[in-house]
Amino acid sequence: MLIADRYEIDDLPLGRGGMGSVHKGRDLRLDRRVAVKLLRLPGSDDEVRQRFAREARIVAKLEHPGVPVLHDFGTYEQRLFQVMQFVDGVTVADLVGEFGPLPEAWAANIAAQTAAVLAAAHERGICHRDLKPTNLMLCPDGAVKVLDFGLALLRESDVAPFSRAGQILGTPSYMAPEQIQRGVAEPRSDLYALGCVLHEMVTGEQLFTGPTAYAVFDKHVKEAPPRVAGALDAVLQRLLAKDPGDRPATALEVFGELQRFAQDPPPLPGFVGDGSAVAMYASVQRGRRFGEV
Repeated sequence: MLIADRYEIDDLPLGRGGMGSVHKGRDLRLDRRVAVKLLRLPGSDDEVRQRFAREARIVAKLEHPGVPVLHDFGTYEQRLFQVMQFVDGVTVADLVGEFGPLPEAWAANIAAQTAAVLAAAHERGICHRDLKPTNLMLCPDGAVKVLDFGLALLRESDVAPFSRAGQILGTPSYMAPEQIQRGVAEPRSDLYALGCVLHEMVTGEQLFTGPTAYAVFDKHVKEAPPRVAGALDAVLQRLLAKDPGDRPATALEVFGELQRFAQDPPPLPGFVGDGSAVAMYASVQRGRRFGEV
């Protein structure tokens, strides 16, 4: 398929989600690989159209090494499309699925890099709202990319949050209690989701599971998170606090806490040769505010 007379994409998608499908492609003008996200618009669903267009503006605003670059955006034959930097790597979901519980240094490494991205996003008034292992990509050089800001909310905007009657936006296994109870997402909601991801990396298992989404919701709201062995338990307990006020104040604070445990991660055979990316994020952090990245 050829889009906008320049993007040749594979018919078979790399993945599908609530916001559309993602395809591997090539920019014929610049002769480079790209990832193209497509959404076929339902005829009357203006909310979906607005949400998808808004994702493009949000990602374009986030100039950070941990977020794929947005190259282009437009409409083609009743489809909205985004053309993104193609990212080589493996999702954290696939990594844990194949490797099992990760070495503590790698779990902290990946979570610290994610916190760096969240710090930059939060300083720009952006909440991700759907952080989960399938939205985190580990690259062969050890760097982490945070994907899919499709549910992100610009807090400074006066546009009402996207929601539908009876619908909670997000992924049940990674949603903070306040998202479930009040439909409200804030920066500390992203930190709760990061805690869910970190728990999964450390243990190899999702934090809370159940036969239905509502059973999972109930556990997020009422059930204390299980303790884990190792030095990361204290960080996890703070990230997974039910009351947002009991969680760390900022993602930058979380980065500082996790960085202590993220040094010298061992090789991950078949995935990463070394963990040099942590040094990159540490150099970004030293002496600078993430809002200036």
